[in-house]
Amino acid sequence: MIVQARAWLATHDRPALRADLVAGITLAAYLLPAGLGDASLAGLPPQAGLYSCLFAGLVFWIFCSSRHTVVTVTSALSMLVGATLGGFANGDPARMAALAACTALMVAAIAFVGYAVRAGTAVNFFSETVMVGFKCGLAFYLASTQLPKLFGFASGHGDFWENMAHFLRNLDRTNVTSLTLGLAALATLAAGKRFFAHRPISLLVLVGSIASAGFFGLAQRGVSLLGDVPQGVPLPALPAITRADITQLFPLSLACFLIAAVETSAIGRMFAAKHGYRLDASQEFLAIGSANLMAGLGAGFPVSGGSSQSLVNEAAGARTPFSGLVAALITLLVVLFLTGLLRDLPQPALAAIVLVAVSGLVDLHKLREIWRFSRGEFAIAVATLLGVLGAGLLDGVLIGVAISIVLLIRRAAHPRVMEIGRVPGTWYFADLARHPENTRVPGVLIARPEGSLLYFNVDHVRDRIGALLAARDTPPRLLVLQLGNVPHIDMAGAELLAELHRTLGSRAIMVRFAETRSEVRDALRRVGGAVPSDLVLANQTVVDVLRAVHMEPAA
Repeated sequence: MIVQARAWLATHDRPALRADLVAGITLAAYLLPAGLGDASLAGLPPQAGLYSCLFAGLVFWIFCSSRHTVVTVTSALSMLVGATLGGFANGDPARMAALAACTALMVAAIAFVGYAVRAGTAVNFFSETVMVGFKCGLAFYLASTQLPKLFGFASGHGDFWENMAHFLRNLDRTNVTSLTLGLAALATLAAGKRFFAHRPISLLVLVGSIASAGFFGLAQRGVSLLGDVPQGVPLPALPAITRADITQLFPLSLACFLIAAVETSAIGRMFAAKHGYRLDASQEFLAIGSANLMAGLGAGFPVSGGSSQSLVNEAAGARTPFSGLVAALITLLVVLFLTGLLRDLPQPALAAIVLVAVSGLVDLHKLREIWRFSRGEFAIAVATLLGVLGAGLLDGVLIGVAISIVLLIRRAAHPRVMEIGRVPGTWYFADLARHPENTRVPGVLIARPEGSLLYFNVDHVRDRIGALLAARDTPPRLLVLQLGNVPHIDMAGAELLAELHRTLGSRAIMVRFAETRSEVRDALRRVGGAVPSDLVLANQTVVDVLRAVHMEPAA
């Protein structure tokens, strides 16, 4: 079903409506500060963040299969857009806005293609280890851009190290009033996060800081304020870009889509498991695509499922995605009638809101868990983190994606090939290296490959089988390949099995296959006469093979 809203609207009763209205009002209190803060991260005017939340929220609820996920601007996407497009726009605000909107439209196009080919499961191939490292690096990078604003002077430009060097060199330019206000906002937000979780403390900070700007005359004390935010809603329109711009923006759009897809699917899976409903990952591609299409047409920038906003939505009692529509409608009212109140928002308070928001990207618990599980996995997370800090956000994402793909290929290219032996007193065969009490059948080598046999791993499998044969003092008379854990073989894999039968047969070593799956048997038959028909029989266990050649061990 393309329009997922039909399914839950059919059962949307009055209690669910009340719950979604309350959740939507609470959610709007979180989305408004996030929209303003993340727009500044993206290097765009504050209204761009509000437009993104507004237009994306109007459609996301129609298509998403998750009942609690909220679409919003996120720190990761905003910083990625700002860090990448800053060099393309050459300081032109109008061109920057057009490029950001075009990026959202391209993200939408990629998402629609992903939905059309049902590629939702592809997001599972991106390593969580890489994403943890990327988000940690992103948090440090974001902090390096916001600390100067907190201290009351202009931010630098460059990677993490250049930004931090700029910050340290300019500490003597600190505005005491800005720093005092920023630290007070930070303390309030931190206390709220600790003692009033899932309450709109950021909205209270926003309102309180606006009030303090007028009461204490902060502008006269050198505190930078947000400035005018245009009132009204832009008419949907295509951004003014060229074909060359599309080519230039494709790597950024792909990176934004990958982050949005992984984050949105991960959030949706978490809620689906908790509340007992099914998440369709491919359907989420359609929802992400629709949201980004509207954000791009509405002068916004790329959006994604937001983890903190979604948790707030759930904690506030949301039953269905209708709460997201309620939050979008409240945002519409603010954009139409209340933007004048945002003019006096102090930049240090906005920086504090961003800093507290991005602190959640550093998952120390997950890092400790990765360290305990595998030093190699931890090294990969650190490599991704350093890639973000040193090479920039876009290159950091691409480094993370490359590492994920390399890890996937490496594992598939080196499937384990183990010798198995008989468990004493049974007819069950298990790993001989892990369980040395298992016994070999005299004159027989029984090997079990663990994975598909494909063109890029057949040499590894051949070498491992050769090593197991060479390790025997006396060459066995029979090699049994237990293929129960081989779900698929391509032509190179089929030719490998045929080659083993032919070459080992010339050395007086019989080769037999056991527990061969139907797909593998079909592939072996397609090789032709290279594999004798008696080797591809169905339902042949290891014991059946041993009995057929009269090498069955004693009971």
